[in-house]
Amino acid sequence: MAEIALAGVKKRYGETQVVHGIDVEIADGEFVVIVGPSGCGKSTLLRMVAGLEEISEGSISIAGRVVNDLEPKERDIAMVFQNYALYPHMSVFDNMAYGLKIAGTPKAEIEERVGRAARMLELEALLTRKPRQLSGGQRQRVAMGRAIVRDPAAFLFDEPLSNLDAKLRVQMRLEIKQLQKDLGTTSLYVTHDQVEAMTLADRLIVMNAGVAEQIASPMQVYEHPESVFVAGFIGSPAMNFLPGRVAQDGGSLEIRGGTARRAEALAISGQAGRELLIGVRPEHLQPVPETEADLFLDLRLVETLGADTLAHGSLPDTKSTDGATKDIFTVRLPGSVQVSAGERLALRVAPGALHLFDPDSGHRIADL
Repeated sequence: MAEIALAGVKKRYGETQVVHGIDVEIADGEFVVIVGPSGCGKSTLLRMVAGLEEISEGSISIAGRVVNDLEPKERDIAMVFQNYALYPHMSVFDNMAYGLKIAGTPKAEIEERVGRAARMLELEALLTRKPRQLSGGQRQRVAMGRAIVRDPAAFLFDEPLSNLDAKLRVQMRLEIKQLQKDLGTTSLYVTHDQVEAMTLADRLIVMNAGVAEQIASPMQVYEHPESVFVAGFIGSPAMNFLPGRVAQDGGSLEIRGGTARRAEALAISGQAGRELLIGVRPEHLQPVPETEADLFLDLRLVETLGADTLAHGSLPDTKSTDGATKDIFTVRLPGSVQVSAGERLALRVAPGALHLFDPDSGHRIADL
């Protein structure tokens, strides 16, 4: 086990910079997830830690040793890939043991390590099978077992669940989390799935266009997003955004499509007239009588999910002159609440659930 430290890590391909100076220290035994959309640089960052990509600038340390110039095999890491990367002609046992055999590990030790990993991953009955005889989840377990038997300083996961169906992904997600907890091995995990990221991570690195927009615990990211990008990416359904401004009295907010609302914590005090971008999550809106409403929503589509209902629509003053919707606004309701397309829904924002952002920089100003 070991800590991983990245200091000013950048990556350029010619004149194009794809990773813009990442600084983070991952503690011994910590599970950190790099999350972001396709093309944001998350896999490139992981591959630099693994030694599969050269660093253009900065340094990477594993267990206190700078590894910038070390080959992947010298970094004491084990990687689990999206495509399993199993040898099709080898048995499960031989796939898991291959790295140890190449390293000259004694046969008895190989059998002991593979046996221990197989018990942890419930692969004991499959050790003589070939990969073609396994399901996708079993193949991924074998890939994980191959990493475990090496007893590395750190695990690096590159979207390992992307090829699995939805139900199996949930199961494997739980297994990976429990396995990492049991082993206590420092882990760096890449995914584009924000639900996967939230459920697995001790901390998140939220990437956007090669920049780490926020590094924090999942709940810190959810409750106090540092930018409009983070607020819109973390959370399902995504956060709603609407323009607003500080009223001329300097002590309330004017929300487009709704009423003026007192600001409980005036980090914006004394800034009368300042334009804002106001965010509110779908789950933080509650149906109320019209006289108590902060917002009104004209419903266009209702998705009944059982325990929850997602209602999509537009605020009354966010339609163009031809009646088309400019911005879709979503509210998550309990499944017991009956609503239909065409209705107008009166909504109140839960206390402390407004997020204020600067419309130009996209940075968070305050939470109200």
